[in-house]
Amino acid sequence: MSAQQTQTGGPTPPNVEDTVKDFWATRPRRPRDGRKIAGVAAGIGNRYGIDPVIVRVAFVVAAIYGGAGIFLYLVGWLLLPEERDEVSPFESVINKGRSSTSTVFTVLLCLALIPLSSWVFDGPFSGLLGVAIILGLLFLLHRSKGHLNRPDDAQPYGAQPFAAAQPTTENFATEPGDQTVRTAEPETEPDSPPAWDPLGAAPFAWDLPEPGPGPSQESEPTVQRARRSRVGLMTVGVAFVVGAACVALSGTFDWLTPPHIAGLLLAVLGLGMVGGAFAGGGRGLLGLAVPLAAIGVLYTSVSTGDGGFHGVGDRTETPRSIAQVAPSYSRSVGSIDLDLTELPDTGRSVHTSVDANVGSATVRVPANADVEVHCRAKIGSVDCLGQRQDGTGVEVKIDNDLGDDGEGGLKIVLDVRVGTGDVEVVRG
Repeated sequence: MSAQQTQTGGPTPPNVEDTVKDFWATRPRRPRDGRKIAGVAAGIGNRYGIDPVIVRVAFVVAAIYGGAGIFLYLVGWLLLPEERDEVSPFESVINKGRSSTSTVFTVLLCLALIPLSSWVFDGPFSGLLGVAIILGLLFLLHRSKGHLNRPDDAQPYGAQPFAAAQPTTENFATEPGDQTVRTAEPETEPDSPPAWDPLGAAPFAWDLPEPGPGPSQESEPTVQRARRSRVGLMTVGVAFVVGAACVALSGTFDWLTPPHIAGLLLAVLGLGMVGGAFAGGGRGLLGLAVPLAAIGVLYTSVSTGDGGFHGVGDRTETPRSIAQVAPSYSRSVGSIDLDLTELPDTGRSVHTSVDANVGSATVRVPANADVEVHCRAKIGSVDCLGQRQDGTGVEVKIDNDLGDDGEGGLKIVLDVRVGTGDVEVVRG
C-alpha cells in the first residue's frame, strides 16, 4: 500500500506541501486570447473552470484594500508562463527556459514591485491581510478544483507509473549459504484458450466475443435541471444587513464614513462571488459590485475631507488684504496655488486651510511672517518650510516658524493637505 493511500485503499487528501507543489507544477498559463492586461485572471479562470470575470473583480476588490490586488497581479504576471512559452518571465531571466516577454520588461516589472511592496506591507492593517486572504482562497480553489484542466503530462496526487502498478508474482531462488532471494516478475497470462473456442484449432488466433445477453433496450435518460444556487441571494441579503447596520452605527462610530461602508459592502459581495465560484452561481453579483466599486473609487478620488465636491481644474489665488483671505481653498481634482506674500506685515493673524484631494497644493508665505503649519499627504510628497517627506501617510507639523526677522509681525496658521499628490509650503 502506497503512502498516498488509506487502509481502505482510497487516496488520502494531499497535505499543504503536496498541494503547493502540485499548484506550481500545474499552475495556470496566461492565454493570448481573451486577456484584458496580462491574462492572469483569464489563466486562473480557464485553469479551474470558473468565470474569469469573477477573478478580475476579486483582483479589483483586493486592490482597494491596501493594493493587494495590484501586487498579486504583478506577481502572477512574473510567475505564470504564457500558453506557448516554456517558462514564466521571471524564470526566463534566470535562464530556466524561453519566454516571449522581453528581459527588459521583466526587469521593469520586478522593479515596480519594490515601491508597491512598501505600500502594500506598510501599516498595521495593510495589504498584507489582503494578500493572505487571496493566497488562501487560491489554495482552497486548487484543493477543490485542481483536477480540472490539468496539463496532459501532469500526474494527479499520489499517482504511480503504470509499470509500477503491474501485478507481480514472487519467485524464490536458493543461493549458496541457504539464503532465500525474493524476486518480482510481471505476472503473465496463462497459456490457455479463451472460454469460448468452438473450433479449438488456434486458441489465440480467434478474437471472438464471449457469449452474453444481447443489448438491452434502455430508456432515454431523464434530463434533470440543476438546482439554482442560492449563493447570490444569500449574499445580497447579508449585504443589506451589513449596510443597514453600518448606517445605523455611523452616528456612533466616526470611522463608518460612506467610503468605508462601500468598502465593507464590496467585501461582502466579493466573498459571495468567491463562494459562487466554488458552489456555482453568484455571477449576478457583478451587477452590484461593479457600480458600487465605481462609486467608491469616485468618492475617494474627487471628494474632500468634508464630503463635498469642489470642482476640477487649477485654482490660483493671491489675496492682498487679510479680509480677502478665504477660510478654505479646495479642489477635488487639480492644483491649488495660494500666494500670501502680498499680505500686509501687521500684528494680526490669518487662519486658512488648503485641501486638494487629487493634485497639488502650493502655499507661499511672506519671508518675515510667523507661521504655524500642518502639512499632510495620504500618498505623495510633502515639502513644508524645508522639511520634506515622501511616501504614504506623510505628515509634517511646525508649531512656530518665526521667519527671517524673528518673532513679531503677521501670524499665519495653515492646514494644507492632499489625498494623492504633493504639498509645498515655501517662503516667498
